[in-house]
Amino acid sequence: MKKLIAGAVVAGAMIALTGCQSNQAKQEETKEVADLNNQDLYEVQHEGRHYVFDDFATYQSFLEVGETSYRKVFIGGGPKGETLVFGLTGKDKKKTSGIAGIDMYNGKLEASEAFYGEMRGEDGRLYVFSTLEDMEDVRTVGEAPYRFTQIAAGPQGQTVVYVLNKSNKKKQPVELMAKFKAMNNMK
Repeated sequence: MKKLIAGAVVAGAMIALTGCQSNQAKQEETKEVADLNNQDLYEVQHEGRHYVFDDFATYQSFLEVGETSYRKVFIGGGPKGETLVFGLTGKDKKKTSGIAGIDMYNGKLEASEAFYGEMRGEDGRLYVFSTLEDMEDVRTVGEAPYRFTQIAAGPQGQTVVYVLNKSNKKKQPVELMAKFKAMNNMK
């Protein structure tokens, strides 16, 4: 009987240790994803420049004031040869490498599976993406071959284009639409 109880105590301790290690691994994995900052990207065509942001708050601030406090600028580096401007956060301003927005834009960092992206064109359209690959295609081609469009559904009455691809072109992008509304504080 004592051996049985001792065995149960040891088994319980092993399970608890395994659970702690499992939780610790999950926390480290979550921290790594947060450190990568590869879950979102925002692009804006504004006054002949192409702006890119990897931080939603910096992107929103830019939309309000039309400028960004910290930036890296590449003359002629944009998709159509325009000036390319990466809007940076305060913590990224002194970095020379390892900036998620620059790395994702240049194809050096893969997007997370839960990627979300927005691209605002000077044509008044707001493109919304669930994959970085779709975003890169629209940036290159200038149009989305597969899409679900809602006229005047954006925060300032813009036409919102939910970009789809061959794998999801026949489905209404309900999850992406909900994410867009949540990100832009819309009901």
